[in-house]
Order: sequence, then C-alpha cells, then structure tokens
Amino acid sequence: MNISKNEYLKKVLESYRMSHINDLLDKYREKRKEIKEAIEAEYSEDIYSPLNSGSYAKHTAINSKFDLDVMIPFRRDAFETLEAMFDEIFDFLYEKYGDEAKVIKQKVSIGIEFYPDNDGDSISIDVVPGRELNKNQYEDDHKLNLYVDSRYGSLEEQSYIQTNIHAQIDHIKSRDDERKIIRLLKIWKTSDQTNKEYKSFLLELITIKAFDKDVISGNLWEELEAVLKYIRDHITEDGFTLKDPGNSGNDVADTLEDCQKQSLSNKMQNMLDRIDDNEDNLKIYFPINSDYEEDTGDNGYGVKTGASIFSRPPKNERFG
Repeated sequence: MNISKNEYLKKVLESYRMSHINDLLDKYREKRKEIKEAIEAEYSEDIYSPLNSGSYAKHTAINSKFDLDVMIPFRRDAFETLEAMFDEIFDFLYEKYGDEAKVIKQKVSIGIEFYPDNDGDSISIDVVPGRELNKNQYEDDHKLNLYVDSRYGSLEEQSYIQTNIHAQIDHIKSRDDERKIIRLLKIWKTSDQTNKEYKSFLLELITIKAFDKDVISGNLWEELEAVLKYIRDHITEDGFTLKDPGNSGNDVADTLEDCQKQSLSNKMQNMLDRIDDNEDNLKIYFPINSDYEEDTGDNGYGVKTGASIFSRPPKNERFG
C-alpha cells in the first residue's frame, strides 16, 4: 500500500459520504415528508409528531446502501391492540401507495419501496408505527411499544417490543470517532454477503461499548484495529451483553446464536491476520466506493481510476 492504512481509511470514508448523493437524498426526504404529512392528516388526533429515525438520523449512514426511516408515535388509546395499529397503518399505506410502490410488512416496520422514477432511482422509506407505553406520557418519557410480526426476524416468541428512539439517538450523539468506526464496519458488512447476518444496530452497540470499556485512541486505523480486537476477544464471552439504550431489557447480543458469535470472532481474527500479513488486504475488507473515488489517475492507494475492482451495490439495497 503506497499510503498509510490511516490515510487509506480516510479515503474510504470520504467515498461513502452521504453528501455525494444530495440530489438523490432530496428525493428521499421529499417522499418521507409526503408520507409523514399523509399519516398526520389521517390520524391527526391520535399521534404525536413523527420522528426521523434510523442510521441517517444517527449520522452512521453510508451512501451505497440506505433507506430513510420514520417513527410514528401513536397515543395509547388510538388502537385497542398493537397488531390492530400495525395492520391499519399497513392498509392505509397500501391503499395510498400500492399503485406506485411495493408496500410490505416487515418485522416492526412497513416498507414502502417506490418503483424507479425517470432517473432510475428507487426510493425506500420504512415506517415504524409505535404506541406510547404510558398514557399521555410519550412527550416526557418517549417510551413506545412496537408490534413484532412473528413471521420476520428473531423475535418469534414476542408480539411486541419496547423502544425509545430518542434514547437510541442520544446514545450515539457527539460520538464522532465511534460513528466513523461504525460506518467502516457497515462498509465491511456490505462488502461481503456472508456478513449480512450481523445487524447494523449490533455493530453500532458493540463499537460504542468497545470505546466505553477500553482505552481506544490514536488515528483512524488504530481505533478500528482496537475495535476489531475488542469484538474478537469479547463477543463470545459468557455474560457479554449489548443492552439496547432504548430498552434495557432488550439484549441485542441475544440476536446471535453461539455459533454466530464464534464466527464473528473468527472473522475479526482472520481480518486482522490478513491485514497484518499484507496491508493491501485492507482494500478487500474496506473497499472504496468507486462511484465517488477521486479522479486522480493512479491515486496512491493501488486502485486505478476507471479500473476499480470494487462495484457499488444497487441503489435499492437497504440498511440491514
């Protein structure tokens, strides 16, 4: 590698900046705004102000794979059951957008995947309906119950889950170093299909825990290396937890089986070993987004402009 690992990783992050796709993001924001206004108009007496959520709200998004999320907080008496809430919002969105988008039920959200527009862009918005836990208390405690569709995900035995999106966002606020490492781990995740089982929220929480539990400092590579070692050494430990800041009763580490935890530890060890053997292997795990690679010919990190071996995932792929 002609430049340091630290400088290379800076170039990687630069190539995945959301600012590179501002025109596309404007389309996403406009659709999200339209959806929020439609729900507010339909349920004006029954909801609190919708809240932007997800990776974009946390500033951990990468431009190769994304959607936008919006949380819809309903009042406690708006629906008799969480399932009734989920089904009614799905029916409303399907009736409104069914001719121009795929409207699908997901684990705790309703996905709206708009068909490609004249520019070939496919806009994806996830709507997460929630009902306040305590009557008339949402604006104070921000606690919501979400309906869990048992056909999806790993929460088959539960029909609901408690959350606090404000707490989740606050948990990562002002953690600039951690956000950089989280974005790098998302790039690692999307660069290899076998990494899809590791949810972005899990990678987010374990990165923050690494910074909280270990003394992590230095440049970007040194911080990344320390987090990779932390995951390698601790994910398989008995009693290791990753508490959801929005619900202390939800241990995100439990979403992985023991064999998956061991596999993740092994992946970290293998990655560290291969990079130690040959620094150029860093490019395998953390490829530059060739769509936004600097146009400098032989750009100093071993990839020729116009001849990158790394391809950008389709626009309609979404955060895991």
